[in-house]
Formats: sequence, structure tokens, C-alpha cells
Amino acid sequence: MKLNFAKRNFPGQSRREFLLKTGRVVSTVGAAAALAPFGSVNAFAQSADYKAMVCVFQFGGNDANNMFVPMGAKYSTYASIRGSVAIPQASLLPVPTVAGDPFGLHPSLAPIHAHYAAKRLAVVSNVGMLVRPTTKAEYKSNSVPVPMNLFSHSDQQMQWQNASPIAPSGTGWGGRIADRLQGLNSPSNFPPSVAISGNSLQLIGVETKPTTVADGFGISGNDGSAAANARQASLQEMLQFDSGVVLFQAASTTLKDGIDVVKQIQDAASGAPPLATVFPGSGLGQQLAQVARIVQIRAALGMKRQIFFVSQGGYDTHDGQLPNHANLLADLAASMQAFYNATVEMSVTDQVATFTESEFNRTFQPNGNAGTDHAWGGHCLVLGGPVKGGDMFGTFPELALLGPDDSGSRGNWIPTTSLDQYGATLAQWFGVHPIDLPLVFPNLVNFPVKTLPFML
Repeated sequence: MKLNFAKRNFPGQSRREFLLKTGRVVSTVGAAAALAPFGSVNAFAQSADYKAMVCVFQFGGNDANNMFVPMGAKYSTYASIRGSVAIPQASLLPVPTVAGDPFGLHPSLAPIHAHYAAKRLAVVSNVGMLVRPTTKAEYKSNSVPVPMNLFSHSDQQMQWQNASPIAPSGTGWGGRIADRLQGLNSPSNFPPSVAISGNSLQLIGVETKPTTVADGFGISGNDGSAAANARQASLQEMLQFDSGVVLFQAASTTLKDGIDVVKQIQDAASGAPPLATVFPGSGLGQQLAQVARIVQIRAALGMKRQIFFVSQGGYDTHDGQLPNHANLLADLAASMQAFYNATVEMSVTDQVATFTESEFNRTFQPNGNAGTDHAWGGHCLVLGGPVKGGDMFGTFPELALLGPDDSGSRGNWIPTTSLDQYGATLAQWFGVHPIDLPLVFPNLVNFPVKTLPFML
């Protein structure tokens, strides 16, 4: 039997690292028929205690300076420094803040713009990896520890996912959240964390392991034919063969566990109609469609807490940024809006929060190729019914080259909100007790303010 392991890009790690770190793999090629016909919300018992977190990771370093832009008197400063990559003021989508400062969202975010006024969309400003609160003077004098290998894609991608900026960690903060709350899903043995594509380090726990639903792992489904039965028997025989080779055995266990998960999904979804919500045909859109389908059968799977990880690549915009970034954000917004529509259809709007991450921001000053380069603190979006939206949370940087927030000379903002504070806010809403937050985010003890008020 031939296993078709299609080539995939796992940002920040090799395929070998991915197979060793990821808990289980589900083949959606074989399970596609089963995943398509999910049951209507009325077919399953509802749980008021259900909550889900959905992380959308923007791989490559999202230019948050163009995602959330100051308007009014501050716009002229923005436009003069941004130059070739500036967004015209007339194109921005206005959003007020409680402080009274006017801002605008990138025009490509139009599909989710209305959620801001409806207080379902929040902006968390100048978030980044920190060990402790850091000023420019402290950074310049090397008097405080800072994250290892700042401005490196792979290092910062890992650090955003494991919340461990100065030491390696084989677990992620989502996985450690799942460890704390795994009893809420008992007696279900369905994995609490599901990565739909890309790097899933964020979901690996000490006691809990994620499942990865990935189209690239091509195991043919069983349609009842003799050929399909033979393929399935061959696969089972291969998985049970003790090769004595650690890598192969780790991969085999991954696949075997994945088959068990597929069967749980098939059983839970048996005979039910699909969701009516239409998702974009993009990679991100289809990933979020998969998330929606699994959320839809949550009760049949016995789940009360679920964490999902989806991703979108292409944000390393060193040249030709304006059209490329606009297309990426348009896909992001359309996909997030479709997923929100699905939560409405499933009557879980107030129980699901979708949030963005990216390894770093881009330089405020562009380069000579109509693009931008690697920087540090950036802005994140949080969308959903449980979000205290309609405002910006955190401290917006002063847009001045060589200014008090610039770690260099090109607008490389030192974060004023740490990933720990951002994640801890989500974790506390999700059900992690405040006493346990430092077990998930070890550096949270260094920050006087532990959480921000962007969740209800």
C-alpha cells in the first residue's frame, strides 16, 4: 500500500519535528465524506458550559501598522513615515476608541468592520514577546532579559506558541491550558485541542496532545470495496508492526491515533445535514470550515472545552507589500466572518472567541522595495460574542522613529503588552483559575497587571 505524504510547509519546523511533536494526525482525505454531512444544531444536546478558543496564526510577520491606523492629527505622521506603503486615509474604516482617539481598520477588513461597533471585535495593541516589562533605556543598556533571537521567524513563531522566550519548551500555552481543564471534558477521550494545519506546538501539553487535521496526509477512505478493505488492512498491519525505529514508530502511533479520532468524528456526525454557512474556498476559509464542523458535533463528542489552531502564511512582505497584504487581510476577514456566521447558526456565538497571532510586526519605516522588514510589537484582533469589543486595549506606540517606543531607528516597537497578558486574558475567560495562570504562562509573574479587560 502506498501512503501519499504530500509535501507541506510547516512554518518554523521540519516535517520530522512536526511528526515528533504533534500528538495525532487525522487524514481528511479519507474522512472528507464523513466530515461533510454534519448534523444540524438541533440534532445534538446543547451545553451552556461549552467554550472554544480559535487561534488564527498569521505566519510571516503581519504588518499590524497598516491593520490598525491612527486617523485625525496623527495620520499625517503615519503617512509621512510610511511613504510607499501608507494606506490612504479615505480608504480606512473608522473605529473610535473610549479614549477618543480615532483609528481606522485596513479597508480589506470590511467584512468584520461592523463587529467593532457591535462590540464583538476588539483590538489589542502593541502585543509581543517579553520576559518582563521593558523600556527603551533598559533594552538599549541590556539591563533586562529579552526574548532569544528577536526578529527571527522560526524562533518567534515558537515563542509565541510556547510562551517561553528565553528557554526551549516542548509544550505550548494552549496545551497547558488543556492540561488544566481536561477534567471538564471527562469522560470523553476526544482530543481537547485540534490543529487544522501548520505548526501546532501551541497545542501540545504535558498531559494532553493535539490532533492535527491535515489534507496533506493522504490515506484513502474505506468505501466498503474489496480494494478499500485491503488498503485499510494493510495500513493497520503497518501501524502495528514494531519497526524498532523511533521516528517511524512515532509516526505510526500518530497515524493510528488519528484513525481512532476519525472514527469518533464519523460516529458523531453520522447521518446529519451540513452547515448552511458558506466559507471561502481559500486555505484559511476551509480550515475554519473544518473547525466549525467539529464544533457542530461538540455535544456528540462529549466536549465542553476545545482549542483550535489554524494558520495563514504569506505575511513576510519585504517587497510589493500593499497588494499582497491587502489580499491576505481580505481572506482573513472573509474567513473570520464566515466562521462567526457559523457560530450564529450553531447558537454558540457567546461561547466562541477567535483571535489572531503573528510572530512579529513589521518596521514602521518601509524599505526600498515598497515593503517592510522584521520588527517586534504589533496589534491583534479578537472576535466573538464573549469579546468586550468596540475599543482598543493596551497602549498604542508613539509613531516616532528613534522615539520612546522604537527599539531601533525604523519604528521597531517595544511591546507594551506581553503575549502572557494577552493569552492569560483568554485563558481566564476559558476557565483557567487565576491562581493557575502562571502554570500556563511562567513569565506572567513579572507583570503587575496580569490580564486585560477585553473579554466579558
